[in-house]
Amino acid sequence: MDVDVTVFEQRRQALKESLRVRGLPALLVSHAANRWYLSGFELADSQCNESAGWLVITAHGGDTLLTDPRFEEAARRVWSDEIVIYSSRKMEVVGAFLKSLNPPALGFEPRSLCVRDYERLREFVALTPTEGLVEDLRVIKDADEIRRMEASCVLNERVMLALPERLVPGMTEAQASWEVERLFREGGASGLAFPTIVGAGVNAALPHAEPGQDRLPAQGLVLVDAGGRLDAYCSDQTRTFWLGSEPSDRFRHVLALVREAQRRAIEYIRPGAPIAESYHLVRRFFEEHGVADRFTHGLGHGVGLETHEAPSLSSQSRDVFRPGMVVTVEPGLYWPDWGGVRWEHMVLVTEDGCRVL
Repeated sequence: MDVDVTVFEQRRQALKESLRVRGLPALLVSHAANRWYLSGFELADSQCNESAGWLVITAHGGDTLLTDPRFEEAARRVWSDEIVIYSSRKMEVVGAFLKSLNPPALGFEPRSLCVRDYERLREFVALTPTEGLVEDLRVIKDADEIRRMEASCVLNERVMLALPERLVPGMTEAQASWEVERLFREGGASGLAFPTIVGAGVNAALPHAEPGQDRLPAQGLVLVDAGGRLDAYCSDQTRTFWLGSEPSDRFRHVLALVREAQRRAIEYIRPGAPIAESYHLVRRFFEEHGVADRFTHGLGHGVGLETHEAPSLSSQSRDVFRPGMVVTVEPGLYWPDWGGVRWEHMVLVTEDGCRVL
């Protein structure tokens, strides 16, 4: 995951400018993906109740990485600015450091700072909630990020192309999920981007089905939603396969509707186009065919260091498509007594339109 350290410096400078515009003297960065984006240090935390460290980015002046002794050497390999090491008395050390900065208020990320830590930190410094300061920077991918995401997506496509020979009738959904992970690992992925979804038969009606002991049918549909992480960046694709001989007429019909809806949405994507309209045009298409009530989720989402990030391709979006965005387009139709069909591509917004990765 080699990245030129100047890239991280440039990102921090962009964040500093955002802080100055908002009149914030500093930001406490606690979200793991944001931490890596700004520093190259530890892309993920080991558990939801543990943190490898936080960053303090100031609007004017130096920046600081706060971590514990387990990560000190890793931190020094990527971070040349000040490092504060804490141990068992984390909040006392962190709080004293923040107080020493004497900021009138410190911005923080409410989505990733637990209430316990928030209450402790307020003993030392005034805290101001922020929303999406770093995420707004992450929305637009630079050339190196796009290169990494293309490579990650290529691996995902290879996995999907290999699956028809790996999905054997009679194997369990859990066994099929393991085959997916094996293919990603053998292809060079550092891990999965998210737990693989495998839904056989009626389980395909669950958009986020958890692979269990239900068996793949000798004749029927199987939905697989999977992604890998390659060079730090995620991929995300869904395919719905038919096992057995000729697909049923119903499967052909539903798949044709989903693929046509996806085609229309991708054809629409271009710089300046309202994102919400991409969702609405798909919904209108499904309404014309009397199946809109079977389309039960958003059209897609951004992908990058995380599988789900901004922007959201939903009816509530107020954003427009911009060059450098990477989004999924994944319409789906679901019936509890039959199953479901979803088809997903990753799409890069270009200067004059878009391109399927």
